[in-house]
Amino acid sequence: MNRLLLVRHTQVARRWTGRCYGHSNAGLSRDGHAAALVLAEKLAALKPDHIVCSDLRRTAILAAMVGRLAGITPSVTPVWRERDYGEWEGKTWHRIWQESGNAMDGMLSDPEYFRPGGGETTAELVARSRNAWQALPKRGTVLVISHGGPIAALRWHASSLPVPQIVDFIPALGTFIEHEV
Repeated sequence: MNRLLLVRHTQVARRWTGRCYGHSNAGLSRDGHAAALVLAEKLAALKPDHIVCSDLRRTAILAAMVGRLAGITPSVTPVWRERDYGEWEGKTWHRIWQESGNAMDGMLSDPEYFRPGGGETTAELVARSRNAWQALPKRGTVLVISHGGPIAALRWHASSLPVPQIVDFIPALGTFIEHEV
């Protein structure tokens, strides 16, 4: 591909604020929907050749908006989903901390084996993100509308930084970055 743009979805519905929503199918808040409309225009103006998104509503909504403006049907796939947090899904981060204490640090301190809520390890998230990247179209401008975890995993993998630095690669909601290909 000539150009890869990694896009993080906009703000999720208010009922998910402060909650772990990884694989959960959270929609967008009113503000998130309004921000998606503005972002969709910016992304369509970049004249993408391909649009790929996860199969979760918060990314598919934005992908459909961009697709309508750009005249492209988005490719929807679960491989670009957020991390699977298992039993933590839907719980508040405070409750998770109350139940597990510092165990959640295992996502960074034990990336090969720690499964948050019985879900996906950090190593599995990185491998899934790399495989998803390798399966992207090889020509043109590709928009990937995804989540903080997969985007950070892909960007971190391209660096030589230690695993705890992966959090530094999480983009803000409703932003996009160009990833070196």
